[in-house]
Amino acid sequence: MVNQPNSIHQANLTMSTTPVPSEPTGWRARLFNPVTRQKLLAFASLLVLLVFFSCANENFLQIENLVSILQSTAVNGVLAVACTFVIITAGIDLSVGTMMTFCAVMAGVVLTYMGLPLGVGVAAAILFGALCGWTSGMLIAKLKVPPFIATLGMMMLLKGLSLVISGTKPIYFNDTPNFSMISQDSLIGDLVPALPIPNAVLILFLVALAASIVLNKTVLGRYTFALGSNEEALRLSGVRVDFWKVTVYTLSGAICGIAGLLIASRLNSAQPALGQGYELDAIAAVVIGGTSLSGGTGTILGTIIGAFIMSVLINGLRIMSVAQEWQTVVTGIIIILAVYMDILRRRRQ
Repeated sequence: MVNQPNSIHQANLTMSTTPVPSEPTGWRARLFNPVTRQKLLAFASLLVLLVFFSCANENFLQIENLVSILQSTAVNGVLAVACTFVIITAGIDLSVGTMMTFCAVMAGVVLTYMGLPLGVGVAAAILFGALCGWTSGMLIAKLKVPPFIATLGMMMLLKGLSLVISGTKPIYFNDTPNFSMISQDSLIGDLVPALPIPNAVLILFLVALAASIVLNKTVLGRYTFALGSNEEALRLSGVRVDFWKVTVYTLSGAICGIAGLLIASRLNSAQPALGQGYELDAIAAVVIGGTSLSGGTGTILGTIIGAFIMSVLINGLRIMSVAQEWQTVVTGIIIILAVYMDILRRRRQ
């Protein structure tokens, strides 16, 4: 019993001198961050796909095909940016594809049927998108309708309205010749002929840059992350949770309006039956890019990388003459894998 204090002292001394593994700091902390690792993994996957399809088919790297990839990525990427805001709040929006179509149809009504100037048509598409997003947000925040049900209903509603307003027929923009310039012309190509990058891609990166600033540098972005992390704690702290949730869905809808302009300009028409299915590619791009379906984490850069992965994959399968039904199968598998990876990330955290 006399030696007990010395034993305890030695034990305490041993415990105090045992090195404790420290958390990585500085650049190591950023590198080992789960979201950063996911972005690096997504970028590595994109490079692997590019190399694989380049070796599998010599036509993959032709300028025309690369421009086609950029064009499709622009539309899907803008939709994915819209979905990123919603998913970070732990919500979901199944209506982004048909909302894009509805905004394109409304632009057609304003420009073709009413004959108003181009600027009015552009503003109309964005405003109608914001109105649709606001409606979804009100259903979710005020009426407490689950996001899945609210946006599923909005998807069917907007699909029907697009068909009714257009008379089930495409609306062409032949009387608005400058409309096609939004997506098809190339300001960069005029300056650097060797880089015929379409305006749609330039718009995508401008939207992504603006969205990244909003998400990381503004009050709206801070509350977007907080809504997904712990909505109840945010409410108890006195924040107007319903207002900010509606604002997120409204912003998402406005971004869908931009996507509607891009796809209508690319086709030089508003196709009322187009749009359904785009939401799956957009959500897959968001999750592949590292945004968690449980909310609270996500980046715009990761989303853009995910959008390029989806576009390259679909284009590569098409250029290898893989049947459309098998392309759909592969897309479904990618979505399941992306969700499973998100589950694994949350378990590790």
